[in-house]
Amino acid sequence: MAIRRIINKQLGELLVDRGIITQSQLDKALSAQQERGGLIGEILVELGFVKEEDIAQSLTAQYGFPYLPLANYDINTEIISIVPARVARQYLLVPIDKIGNNLTLAMSNPLNIQAIEDIELLTGCSIQTFVSTSADIKKAIEKYYKDKE
Repeated sequence: MAIRRIINKQLGELLVDRGIITQSQLDKALSAQQERGGLIGEILVELGFVKEEDIAQSLTAQYGFPYLPLANYDINTEIISIVPARVARQYLLVPIDKIGNNLTLAMSNPLNIQAIEDIELLTGCSIQTFVSTSADIKKAIEKYYKDKE
């Protein structure tokens, strides 16, 4: 649990450092997260402090994660079946490609090391990450996992 808090803090601090949110907005979001759980990026968006696109652009600019808008992207159903629906929902990610032992994920927060380690354990693959907005990933999860519950 401690690991996840550190990672969430990283995303929050990144947004503060880039002037996208204030420290007091981050503090509010972190206390909301402690009360009800959830992903820090999602909570910041729900509270109206930040737009999903701002989060994606910050991650892209700061860490060089490639940005992938999922709307026009077609994912093979064999690829989808690699990651269980509940895991995709829990971490807000979707598998998009697999070449050899390399699995590519689109994630709303690629700084979530816990998620990446869980997927590596689950699949036995090396993980590469792209950034997408939460909304894009939720749409993809609905589209590709609707029959897989």
